[in-house]
Amino acid sequence: MKLKYLFPLFIAILALVTSCTEEESMTLLDEIRVSSSYVAIPEAGGSATITVTAQDSWTIEKVTTEKDDVEWLTFSTTSGSAGESQLTFSAPSAIDGRTAEALLHSGGKTQRINIIQGLAKISEVTAAEVNAGPDGKTFRVTGVCTAIANTLYGNWYLTDETGTVYIYGTLDAKGATRNFLSLGLEVGDEVTIEGPKSSYQGNPQMVDVTVIQINKSLIKVDSVANQELPIEGGEFIAYLTSKGQGVSVDIPEDAKSWLSISSIESAGEEVVVTFNAAANTGGDRGTTLTFRTTDGSKNYSTETTLTQKGAILEVPVSEFLAAEVGNTQYRLTGVITNIANSRYGNLYLRDFSGETYVYGIQDFESKGLKEGDIITIVGKRAAYNGSPQVGSAVLESVIPVTAATIAELLTKPDDANTFYMVSGEITSIANETYGNLYLKDGDSEIYLYGCYPGYGATGDARKFLLADKGIKVGDKLTVIATKGSYNGVNQLSHGFYFSHESAE
Repeated sequence: MKLKYLFPLFIAILALVTSCTEEESMTLLDEIRVSSSYVAIPEAGGSATITVTAQDSWTIEKVTTEKDDVEWLTFSTTSGSAGESQLTFSAPSAIDGRTAEALLHSGGKTQRINIIQGLAKISEVTAAEVNAGPDGKTFRVTGVCTAIANTLYGNWYLTDETGTVYIYGTLDAKGATRNFLSLGLEVGDEVTIEGPKSSYQGNPQMVDVTVIQINKSLIKVDSVANQELPIEGGEFIAYLTSKGQGVSVDIPEDAKSWLSISSIESAGEEVVVTFNAAANTGGDRGTTLTFRTTDGSKNYSTETTLTQKGAILEVPVSEFLAAEVGNTQYRLTGVITNIANSRYGNLYLRDFSGETYVYGIQDFESKGLKEGDIITIVGKRAAYNGSPQVGSAVLESVIPVTAATIAELLTKPDDANTFYMVSGEITSIANETYGNLYLKDGDSEIYLYGCYPGYGATGDARKFLLADKGIKVGDKLTVIATKGSYNGVNQLSHGFYFSHESAE
């Protein structure tokens, strides 16, 4: 067991002294000067006053953040005139130390003033309390290292009974970065850390933490065999070292229907656990297995994961949107309605049931795709800031759609496999339910035999597009359809909606 001690009070005071030394050059502005750019307010509450000397009128404002609107800090005034004046900062008592920053503007220059009230206290909390805590606050938390994402900077996951905290950067014993391996921290170890909480794209994390204590686990996974199982199933083997009293295995409830333990064999500290996975008739799946031991007074655990390939699920967009984020592969077919990024292939894909955002298609630039094309992709259900999207998408096939006027379309041969994008004014509606109507563009007119909500619609899903979207005679309608004919009369067949413009 190793102990590493921090001296937060000494560090805070040293930082303050260093900053005050640098302040001499910060306060000597020609346009505006302050007697001190650091203001200390007693923790019990009170005030502190500085002198402002300005060549012109001045104003002061607080620097606020999403996490702190700094309502606790007040100024004796928010503006002043040229010359020398007094500015007082006040705050009520603080349960914990806090800081703020103010900006003093005058003559086109800005002077920063730092306010500190008390010294920030390090709170011993749970993982859940860290995740819910304010950014910038320093916490001490104890948990088990459940996964290591980066062994240079020390990015890893700490888990206790309340949840998991992501650690973005870990300092070594001398406070240096990029030396994580020197700590000897392994998955399964119980560790106590200190560091500030922050957020990245809305996700909580702790940054550049200091390790206070490592309690080495009595059990660890040395290696595994067949960590990615084939669709037909098979054996997964975990090789462990356990210095405790026996080994138990936890299989999550949602995995017990397809994963079971075949055997547990031990020879001294070496333990081999063999699992059997059933054939997978659904999408990709996986689970996390927990191995536990004890020394008689304290429990220890370690984890490993396994995945199993599954069938690709061919679903409409609505079912994809309702699915959980995960590694299951989905096959989606629809129309490109908008290309948000032409380099990476960030686009919107729509079928008869809904629309989803596709976060990039592999090698998109070389595919020659455009808005209106009908494509089939395979990808995972992902999300960004809670919004669903397709991740890791690969293009399987494409049906190109050619833009054409009605006049041009009338010259084309009948072909049920060639799709055109056609626009025109609705001159009459023959069937409201299925969207049978006439389109006119200039002097040319054609009958549209069916306008369905989107690609792939069958049965009742083909009905009521016009009513649902409020489409009526006089509106301009853009559809995707094939060129056909009936009793020798030209028509658009297999049509589905792309967009419309209301005549109003």
